[in-house]
Amino acid sequence: MAQQRDQPNSEKISCSICLDLLKDPVTTSCGHSYCMDCIKTHWDGEGGKRIYSCPQCRKTFKRRPDLQKNILLAELVEELKKTGLQAAANICSRHDKMMEIFCGNDQQLICFLCAMDEHKGHKIVPAAVERMKKQKELEVSRLNIQQRIQDRQKDVKLLQQELEDIRVSADKTVEDSKEMFTEMIRVKEVKEKLEKEIRDLKRKDTEHLEDVTAAVKELRGKLQDILKETWTNISLTITQPDVLLSEPQPEPKTRDEFLKYSTEITLDPNTAHRYVLLSAGNRKATLREQKQRYPDHPDRFTGSWQVLSRESLTGRCYWEVEWSGLGVVVAVAYKNICRKGNSDKCEFGRNDRSWSLRCGPNRYKFSYNNTKTPVSGPRSSRIGVYLDHRAGILSFYSISETMTLLHRVQTTFTEPLHAGVYLFSDGGWLFSSGATAEFLKLR
Repeated sequence: MAQQRDQPNSEKISCSICLDLLKDPVTTSCGHSYCMDCIKTHWDGEGGKRIYSCPQCRKTFKRRPDLQKNILLAELVEELKKTGLQAAANICSRHDKMMEIFCGNDQQLICFLCAMDEHKGHKIVPAAVERMKKQKELEVSRLNIQQRIQDRQKDVKLLQQELEDIRVSADKTVEDSKEMFTEMIRVKEVKEKLEKEIRDLKRKDTEHLEDVTAAVKELRGKLQDILKETWTNISLTITQPDVLLSEPQPEPKTRDEFLKYSTEITLDPNTAHRYVLLSAGNRKATLREQKQRYPDHPDRFTGSWQVLSRESLTGRCYWEVEWSGLGVVVAVAYKNICRKGNSDKCEFGRNDRSWSLRCGPNRYKFSYNNTKTPVSGPRSSRIGVYLDHRAGILSFYSISETMTLLHRVQTTFTEPLHAGVYLFSDGGWLFSSGATAEFLKLR
């Protein structure tokens, strides 16, 4: 009853001319209120008599009154409209009762008649209780996110400090090693000069190919001798700073040790070929017969059925790929690998921008810069990949009940890397047995 007394009375704030809720309400000097357009129209009709009257009490005015909008009355009208809309939203369309109960089975608001009928036996609670529960869950989620943000900010500060320490150490090295860099510049000039001679020789007529090859070998030998001798002299005379001489950390041996460096990989939809479907939160790639409706993007592969990760990889990382179908290629690549067409510059393992392991039902094959190396090892549908970017180590493992090293690369990585997969089909354009590859969650 108290609630009804507090709500505005729609009859008291209705226009006596149009009988609807007041619109732009105005009040005459006799105290009666009308819609502005309604009273104006009424007085326009009385204009010929030069006497203006109130439609309710018939009080007359010799001069047409000036009208001012009644702000308080306008606010009451808006309150009544909102009250009506809110009440309508909480009324059961089936039983015309207030929906004050929440059904946990169907995740919806219901009235007490619904609870005794079609929702009988379901888990039900008062709507206010469920609303409080959801608010608490949202608050816990918000606090967790804030904590994660703070943790990431701390990690960033530590990395920034690390970078600053390295920069200071490098500056000191430059200051103390001017002679070393002068010598290195000289070696570089010699190297560039000899490489230019090699390029000039290669451009000669193919009829002299054997002579050119012999000359190239001779110049290459000279270059290697000069570089070896010069670098040996530099190494003997220059002492590297402590930060550069620190002993590398031992490589993991057991799967538990590898899992300490597990990294969650997600695939970048902007790089996926249009026949590659991404799913499972962009962790799974599947070769499909139908083209996907991906938008145009400069990072997208247009000729090779492959995709790269969203994350760039540095430091120590470990991840695992579960595959099925005819075969897949598990790879890492620099971000600036070619994307357009199906040339060797784009496909994983066929250029100097990527390293790959081809996994098939009966064999493995490692590829880099179009050089293929057969790999022996137990067949498995799960491949583990370990990367130590700073140490230049890339290793592939067969994962089953045991963890077996398939191939290990020792090189120098000059840029951050991205994980990737290439998917094989059964041939042609049918894709009836197109491959799948999923980057697993290891934590």
